[in-house]
Amino acid sequence: MLQDAPRKPRTSRRSRSQSPRSNERGQNLHLRVPFITRKIPTYDLLGEEALHKIEATADRILAEIGIELREDEEALRLYREAGAKVTEISAQAWNLKFEPGMIREILKTAPGRFTQYARNPANNVEIGGDAMVFAPSYGSPFVMDMDNGRRYGTIADFENLVKLAQSSPWLHHSGGTICEPTDVPVNKRHLDMVYAHMRYSDRAFLGSITAQERAADSIEMCRILFGSDFVNQHCVIMGNFNTTSPLVLDGVTTAGIRTYAEAGQASIHLPFLLGGAVAPLTMAGAVAQCLAESMASCALTQLVRPGAPAVLAGFLSSMSLRSGSPTFGTPEPALGSLVMGQLARRLNMPLRCAGNFSTSKLPDGQAMQQSMMSMMSAIQGGANYILHSAGFLDGLLSMSYEKFVMDCDMAGALHAYMAGIEVNEDTLGFEALAQNGPGEHLFGTDHTLRHYQNAYWDSAMNDDQPFETWSEQGGTDYAQVANQRWKDLLNTYEAPAMDPALDDALKDFITRKKASMPDAWY
Repeated sequence: MLQDAPRKPRTSRRSRSQSPRSNERGQNLHLRVPFITRKIPTYDLLGEEALHKIEATADRILAEIGIELREDEEALRLYREAGAKVTEISAQAWNLKFEPGMIREILKTAPGRFTQYARNPANNVEIGGDAMVFAPSYGSPFVMDMDNGRRYGTIADFENLVKLAQSSPWLHHSGGTICEPTDVPVNKRHLDMVYAHMRYSDRAFLGSITAQERAADSIEMCRILFGSDFVNQHCVIMGNFNTTSPLVLDGVTTAGIRTYAEAGQASIHLPFLLGGAVAPLTMAGAVAQCLAESMASCALTQLVRPGAPAVLAGFLSSMSLRSGSPTFGTPEPALGSLVMGQLARRLNMPLRCAGNFSTSKLPDGQAMQQSMMSMMSAIQGGANYILHSAGFLDGLLSMSYEKFVMDCDMAGALHAYMAGIEVNEDTLGFEALAQNGPGEHLFGTDHTLRHYQNAYWDSAMNDDQPFETWSEQGGTDYAQVANQRWKDLLNTYEAPAMDPALDDALKDFITRKKASMPDAWY
């Protein structure tokens, strides 16, 4: 089990974009936290009988249909020695079946909550229990903004998006592949991405998972940044791993999972389920499959290193049955996310699910309506790590600069929502009514003056003025406001300080690794 212990800061100051500026809109200093501690209850959608049926179906999937494992003989050995029934499909593919309850027993050593350490200790995050962490979107090959339209992402875009995430107090985590930097060779871009998170943010981040050696490079860079001894004892990086649905674990994935687990680092285990394509159309069936796949993947971490942090996960998606296109931000997957929250709590495992999902092609009303439907399911369902909290557009194909800051503003509102309502003699406000009596306004009462700065969340972007005032000032719409905001944030961004010796060591490692192999673009 990883042991949480204090460590010395490696930075001497925060970026200017993180310093309090109480004269500006949207500061909400009273809501700023390194991660959210939820003070509202989760919403339990299903009763005991229904949950038991889903769990029993997941066990039946694992026992009767099984998981196909490909091209990883070490993972095969670990599963076999744990008790899996193995049937050879080919020289490098095996069907694994697990007796009901076997995977649950293996998962008992996985921590229900763990700390991921950041290079700025003030930004350490807790993952699990009543803690909730927001991270940017992940994996888009394209980026878009209102000035330059939709285009392939570059390393400059990647760095910009890391900077925007660092600039928002409403995100807690730097994320991972915020966009795909297609101008850097495939076999080398992970080095630049991990470095960007380390250099332009002082928050926790995700590492590379696209090949075992890239996962190892990510962890080695953490050893440079944090020190080998610290990394050996603490979680400083996570990997976000996808199963190959339906019911396949490929060797690249399992080798990466083993690499993170061997180092005591955390991993997220995510089936990407498109109803009707790689999962049943009906949400109960999709949830049962999601549970089976994620549990089987999570179990590998405990077979490698009992106590290694693992995060149960689910990406549930509906589909347009007219076109076959994925649909995001729809109600049925939102309900599925609520149920995944219940199932994760029954397993005592942290959960990743949902986020600000949308299939809209613009940062418009459709984008925010779909996003809120999906995001609220994660909030109400009790998700602990919410990837895709900012920037998701175009069905995850594009990362939008404008939607990024729109989503961040909404994430700030969710901090207030998750804080709940405090009820005491002061907040009941009897004195506010009594001070001047019936028929008198409360603007100048002692209670109002005492609370006006933090009674309500203050948006950094909403226009709440009368129509006439808004019109006189140019009638700017929300997307235009967002366009200006991300530019302002980048103009005022200042990188958090880093020890020059550490920076040089990271750059030297990257230079040597890149020089050791030819460029590969596939």
